[in-house]
Formats: sequence, C-alpha cells, structure tokens
Amino acid sequence: MDRISGLSDELLVKVLRFLPTKEVVSTSILSKRWEVLWLWVPKLNFVMNHYESDLPIQDFITKNLLLLKAQVIESFHLQCFNSSFKPEDIKHWVETTISRRVRELIINYCDLSWLDKPVVLLAIPSSLYTCTSLVTLKLIGDTIIVDVPRTVCLPSLKTLKLDSVAYSSEDSLRLLLSYCPVLEDLTINRDRHDNVKTLVIIVPSLLRLNLPIDGAYSCDGYVIVTPSLKYFKVPGLYEEDFSYLIMHMPKVEEADLSVEQDVERLFESITSVKRLSLSVLLDIEDESMYHNGIYFNQLEHLNLHIYRDNWSKLLVRLLEDSLKLRVLKLVVEVRFSIYNLKSIL
Repeated sequence: MDRISGLSDELLVKVLRFLPTKEVVSTSILSKRWEVLWLWVPKLNFVMNHYESDLPIQDFITKNLLLLKAQVIESFHLQCFNSSFKPEDIKHWVETTISRRVRELIINYCDLSWLDKPVVLLAIPSSLYTCTSLVTLKLIGDTIIVDVPRTVCLPSLKTLKLDSVAYSSEDSLRLLLSYCPVLEDLTINRDRHDNVKTLVIIVPSLLRLNLPIDGAYSCDGYVIVTPSLKYFKVPGLYEEDFSYLIMHMPKVEEADLSVEQDVERLFESITSVKRLSLSVLLDIEDESMYHNGIYFNQLEHLNLHIYRDNWSKLLVRLLEDSLKLRVLKLVVEVRFSIYNLKSIL
C-alpha cells in the first residue's frame, strides 16, 4: 500500500481507469487522499443486471456526476432494466455528460415494468445532437425514442449504434445521418414499431455497415448510398413486400451476407469484395440466380453456407466468376445431412 501511495495522483488515475466504476468508487474509503481521487477518473460504467437494487446507484449518480473533476468524460456507459431508473433522471445525466464534453456515450435502457403499467419512453435530450465532442454513440432499447431536432451537428461522431430504438418521425434517422460528416461505423437493428417506413442511409464517409434488410418491420423499402464502404454485413435479407436500392460500393473489401431471396442486387453492389461470407437459404433453380456480367475479380476468400438442394450450381457459378479465389470453405445443410469442405484452390 505504501508503494502505491507513493505514486502520483495522475498515475493513480490512469490505473483506476481500467477498473469497474464500483471498484473505483470503493477506493474512496482508503484514506483522505483517496476520498476524492476517483472523481478524476474520466470513465464511468454503470451496468445493472435484472436482480440488482438500482436505487442506491441512481442516487449515487445524481449526487456525484456533477462533482466529477475530469474536464472531459471519456466514456459514460449506463445499462439498466429497472423502473427505478426514471427517464427524466437519465436525460439529466446525459445532459451533464454532454456539458463535460463526453466522447463515448452508451445507453442501454429498457423499462421492464411495461407488464404492469404503460411504457414510459426515454427521449434523448436535444443537446445530444449538437455535441461536438461525441465520437461514439450507442443507444439500445425499445423504450428509447430518437427525436432529432432540425438543428443537428455531430462533427466528431465516428461510431453509431441504434438497436431496437424508435424514431419520433419518418425523417429522424435520415436527418441524423446527414449531419454526421465523419461517420465510419454504423449498426442498425430495427424494432417492429420504430416508425420508419423507408430507411434511408446516405453516408459518403461510412466504412462499416451492419444492417438487416427485412420487410417484417412495416417497411416499404431501403435506400443505401455508401460509396466509401469497406465492410458490409447483412444478417438477414428476407424479401417480402418491399423494395431496396443499394448503390454500387466500389471499395468493399469484406462482406457477410445471409439471404433468403434474390441476391442479384446485393452481388451487383459488392463486386470488389476480397473476403465473402455467404449464407444462402433460397432455392437455386438454375445458374441464372444472378445475371451474366457480375464478376468478383478481387475475391480471394469465400465462406459459403447453403441450406438448399441444387447447391452445386451456385458453387460452380461463383467459382467461374471468381478467378482469384484461393480459399474456399463450404458448408452444405440439405435435409438432415451436413457436408463441410475447406480447400485451398
């Protein structure tokens, strides 16, 4: 303990940054010096499980967040699933972190009391949408509503995750994305009642996109314009009564696609891909599952997972159109049989 006490405050704060917030705060009982040392730690992580008592944590955050001495809050992460966390309190905490130039904000909130009473939505404060310091934003939970004002400016935001949130209007998501000039990494997981009919993603700077394309969300269609994209993940393309437009992505190097219907438009957009993971659930009638003229001239690694008969037709077609292919991993699940092949070409 004497050796630790001999270290400078600056060095001790750097060490405390790597500990969970509960442990960081517990150091305050060690001595007078340690009593306020934790207030300089710029990372706060409050992750509550379903069984923990949330009220003490809620009171603690309310009383101490304003007392933090760090000029910049590097990360504020709040995960709570209990009605003891009130939306108005969370909004106040978010506003406080914004005033302290927060760089990473993660809110995972779900009011599980909806079984007993009407759901109370958490509306993200409007000041968030003009936070110039914010680099990473992750909003998770179907009781969070994204209400984007007309004045938006997120000049530093590079990573955005919107998971099961709702939007106050049809135009909220498009408006938000249009004012993120350096956005590089975008993940969207949709909720059936997210209030979006046509999902529009026009982001020239985007490098990574993770997006299910699905008609099961009362969605009329998708528009994706991301000319700088390098990584494209579609966890599921389930084509129902909706349309989608994906503009060509000339810089895509890696794609991870899971499709149940026509893959032609997806293939047209990713012809520059070098590494492709493809899970196919559609029935393959003949070689014309995608038209002639689509070539994968840069494809070197292919992971192909097929769940239907006639799988060899797709394989032969892909081999013919991928002259640089060096590594092939093939998994075929037909009825109750599984074939697994890995080869170096």
